[in-house]
Amino acid sequence: MKIAILPGDGIGPEIVTEAVKVLQALDESFELELALVGGAAYEASGNPLPDDTLALAKHADAILFGAVGDWRYDKLERMFRPEQAILGLRTHLQLFANLRPAICYPELTSASSLKPEIISGLDILIVRELSGDIYFGQPRGLRNAPDGPFQGNHEGFDTMRYAEPEVRRIGHVAFQAARKRTKHVTSIDKANVLETSQLWRNVMIDLALEYPDVKLSHMYVDNAAMQLVKAPKAFDVVVTGNIFGDILSDEAAILTGSIGMLPSASINANNKGLYEPSHGSAPDIAGKSIANPLATILSAAMMLRYSLGRPEQADRIENAVKLVLSQRYRTLDIITPGCKQVSTSEMGNAVIAALAH
Repeated sequence: MKIAILPGDGIGPEIVTEAVKVLQALDESFELELALVGGAAYEASGNPLPDDTLALAKHADAILFGAVGDWRYDKLERMFRPEQAILGLRTHLQLFANLRPAICYPELTSASSLKPEIISGLDILIVRELSGDIYFGQPRGLRNAPDGPFQGNHEGFDTMRYAEPEVRRIGHVAFQAARKRTKHVTSIDKANVLETSQLWRNVMIDLALEYPDVKLSHMYVDNAAMQLVKAPKAFDVVVTGNIFGDILSDEAAILTGSIGMLPSASINANNKGLYEPSHGSAPDIAGKSIANPLATILSAAMMLRYSLGRPEQADRIENAVKLVLSQRYRTLDIITPGCKQVSTSEMGNAVIAALAH
């Protein structure tokens, strides 16, 4: 099976290196091919998503992605910025469903900013629609306002759009995931204000008729942001649009103790996917060997489960991570008193050692 390895920028190469080591420890038969993406690709070719990288991504069975972005590129035209690479991959590969599990491991309850009784046993799956919404809606741009109270002044504008089939297909992903869990879907929207959200809610209500065994709840996004902190264990599967999901999934990450623990999968209708940690490129700590590779390693486990059809090997990785945490190995972001702080590579080595158990 061919896996495209796209490390990207900042800490991306460091954390991807550890995930690759774990994959190779499991199975030497994987065909791994490396390519540039993001700022690293822009420096080499003037394009954050070069044609050869895109071609590799299209032909691979799955993609292991690090992170893109660096402050050095913030003044570039938008089309040349590193972040356009990930948006381009989502579009070209039709990756419409983003799965972000937020699990609080027992060993990390003290690392969370919330009380242990609030987050102990937390296990949420956020299903985020990934290819629509305000990030991709047209028209968009900069112009002089043609009307309104600030007519003639420079303004920026974006368009939030969803079509019924877009909402329906992400809803199916959420309901089917809930059937394998505790059979509860919470749909997050802003239907009291946005026409887009009213359509979203209507479609979810209609779709729920196909899943009579699954409970459907609705919640406005502002209340959901509060409830994720107040009573996070009330959620099981959360389904929401692109921009709301982007924000809420990062909030959920903090519940677990560190965003460095959260993997993610972005998949299309054929379960081909791009797998990456939920955190960013963190250029401020790049090269310091302190980044947490566990989210990337767990993303590799999701890749084995969803795209490569190897759930047993996915279980092995996830169990190895649990064992390493129980052995009190910690990177800087999750360090607590009495634990052993390790470097990025030492954490990867610890996971490989734990695979033998």
